[in-house]
Order: sequence, then structure tokens, then C-alpha cells
Amino acid sequence: MSTKQLLRLFPQPPAACTLQNVYLQQFGWRESGQKKPVVAANFVTSLDGRIAATTRTNPELHLPESLTSGEDFRLFLELHAQADCLITHGKYMRSLASSELGNILQLPNTPEYEDLHAWRRQQGLREHPDVVIASSSLEFPLHPSLKESGQKVYVAAGQATDPDLHRHWQAQGLEVLLAGKSGMVQGKPLIDALAQRGYRNIYLIAGPRMLHTMLEDRQLDTLYISISHQVLGGQTFRTLLEGETLAHCRLQLSSLLLDEVSDNGCGQFFVSYECIYDT
Repeated sequence: MSTKQLLRLFPQPPAACTLQNVYLQQFGWRESGQKKPVVAANFVTSLDGRIAATTRTNPELHLPESLTSGEDFRLFLELHAQADCLITHGKYMRSLASSELGNILQLPNTPEYEDLHAWRRQQGLREHPDVVIASSSLEFPLHPSLKESGQKVYVAAGQATDPDLHRHWQAQGLEVLLAGKSGMVQGKPLIDALAQRGYRNIYLIAGPRMLHTMLEDRQLDTLYISISHQVLGGQTFRTLLEGETLAHCRLQLSSLLLDEVSDNGCGQFFVSYECIYDT
């Protein structure tokens, strides 16, 4: 990946650029010294908008393997490296425990990603970001890598969730953040709670419901999307958002990069947007 070239289509004029560090140095999202947290999210999708789908061999919604690529994973980790806190969800923790999904709670400790660890050290960041697990059921396993990596873990839930389960997690030494009046986590109360605890660069590695509440509550600042040049179809699938119609959010293009052929055999666009909220 160190020499892989992309074509930058925006900002203009078009020009070649190296994939490695393009999200870390040129089009990153991390800020320093700001009072309000900066929140970023990242998704990979097909041209027909699938971020997860079922197949004949796997009836569970899952990330199609054809959407994954080494190029996208490298850029995902460059965004990950800029965070002081990650937000994930209970379903991911269950899928991780059953080995349906890989572990993205830490940066890999392999030579090819040592530059990301070095960058975090240069920024005065700890080895890995802390983690928030948002859940309405509050029923999920903790992955052992969280303790092994020394990451602080929070559980986020709505106020209408089971108090006995709050106490269950508190008894394990985890702080429970009650963020929202219903059973679902809401964006603004969660970001406010994290701001009070000193977090300033928050990266969503959650699903379409979390993205929706962050947009609905005007909390998301930057959205990154990798668009693989393939169509998947399918009868059951998920797209970027789940929830009521949003009327107040516009996306302003920040960068558009073309990867003509990735290691999965398909081309892809890497796109970033600034979120603009109408008053």
C-alpha cells in the first residue's frame, strides 16, 4: 500500500496522490484544541447502496466480502488512528464474539501499520482509543482485547433500558452513560456525555441507526464513504441510514479519490463530506 496511487478528482485540479496517509495528512478529520468534539463516521457501500446484505448461504445481515479491500481497510485505519474514542454497538460485539466479524477495536500491531502507532505517539495519544458500546438490549459480551489493550470502556443506553442491566455492567467496573429518554441511544446526549469526560475526536464504527441519530441531532461533522464499483442487489439489505426522513442536513464535498482497481478486482471511490446543518 505504500506506493499505491489514487487519482484525486476533488479538490481540483485532478492529480495523482499516494493512498498511504491520504486520510491521515491531507483529508483527515482530527482537530486539536477545540471545545466541542469533532465526530466522524465511515462506511463502505456498493453502487446500489448496500452496506450489509443476506445471501443464500448466510441468512444473517453481514458485510459482503466482495465490498472489502486492503485499500479501504488501510484508509479505515487512518481514520481510526485519529480518534480518542470509538463508538460501536452491541450487535458488533456479539458478531465479534462469534467470529462473524473481525476485530476493529484496536489498531493492528503489525509492521505494516506501525506508522499509525507512531503517528498516535507523536500526537500524544494513547496506544488505542477508548470505546463506547451503544446498546438497547445491554446484552453483549466484552471482547478480551479491550482489557488486554487497556482501553476504557463505556456502555451507552437509553434511560428506558433495564436498571438491573445497568447495575450488571457497573458491577464489572464499566460506567453506564444514559443518553436519551427512550430505550435507544440518542446522538446529542451521548456526545455531550463524552465531551464532559474530555473526549474531542470521536469516530463512529457503528451502524445506520447510530448514523441517523448523529445526523438528526446535528452531531456528525465529517462523513467518509468508500463506494465500491459493483452492484449487489438482494432481497434483504441495509443502507447507510435507518430512521425518519432527515430534512436539515446537506453534505458538502470535501474530497473525491478514485482507486481504479483495488485488490478485490473492483474500482472504488473514496469520498469525504462535511455535514452542513440548516438553521
